[in-house]
Amino acid sequence: MSKYILAGIDGSAESTAAAQWAADEAVRRGHALRLVHAWTWEDDVHADPGQPAEVRALTERMLANAAQQVRSAHPGLEVHTSLLPGHEPTASLLAAAAESELLAVGSLGLGGFEGLLVGSVGLNAAARCDVPVVLVRAAQTQQADARDAAEVVVGIDTRAPANEVIDFAFQEAATRGTVLRAVHGWTPPPVWGYAGWVAPQIETEQFRTIEDELLSQVLSVWRDKYPHVAVIEDSRIGSSAGAVVDTSRNSALVVVGRHRRRHHLGLRLGPTAHAVIHHAQAPVAVVPHD
Repeated sequence: MSKYILAGIDGSAESTAAAQWAADEAVRRGHALRLVHAWTWEDDVHADPGQPAEVRALTERMLANAAQQVRSAHPGLEVHTSLLPGHEPTASLLAAAAESELLAVGSLGLGGFEGLLVGSVGLNAAARCDVPVVLVRAAQTQQADARDAAEVVVGIDTRAPANEVIDFAFQEAATRGTVLRAVHGWTPPPVWGYAGWVAPQIETEQFRTIEDELLSQVLSVWRDKYPHVAVIEDSRIGSSAGAVVDTSRNSALVVVGRHRRRHHLGLRLGPTAHAVIHHAQAPVAVVPHD
């Protein structure tokens, strides 16, 4: 089977936005699109739960409608639909995603406090999936289309840069023909806070010079690999998550990383990825890395 982009569909406005985003991505990459639904996610309220055939027919109709919308917007795009087996939706979705290039799912996050409404399936997929997961909110596809010079934003830890994350971000910027903004948030050494002092301006500028240079060093090899991608190096005082969220307002896609290694509580998202998912104003790609 040809390479494809996967989108999880449940009939919500958020999943429709995810399907639209995935279709655009499939066209950019020259891949097929596969729309899937684990029909235990959202059994239609009008269906009789005692009539599995009726529920299945409704979900198949929902998938067919989603596919038709995508085909209308992207004539010629190869689109497949599937009902996923199993009784645990995240597990079914992850199994299907293992054979794909990327998974797109809907996100209920609305920013601010309401950003905590991302949804369990999306969060679980982002924390456990072996391929990049993109979380899309209902209004974000229209917002991104309306931006004149939407950027791809990637958060970078200069002390432990993740090659898979940076490479994914550069690829996205290259396929879109847009600018890549590499964001690095940093704070002065903790000794200033422990001493109750505020770093003098001259000290702050020295720290800034060091952090700027570290970011440039990390990006140098990627600039050589992707010479046609314009890069903005954005090193600023503040938390990593806060810096990325702040720049997400003018972006088409935000890229963050997630360690593949297991935490003692199991696979989980790190604090930066978690905060960005909940509060970013653009679709967020969570890229697993070693």
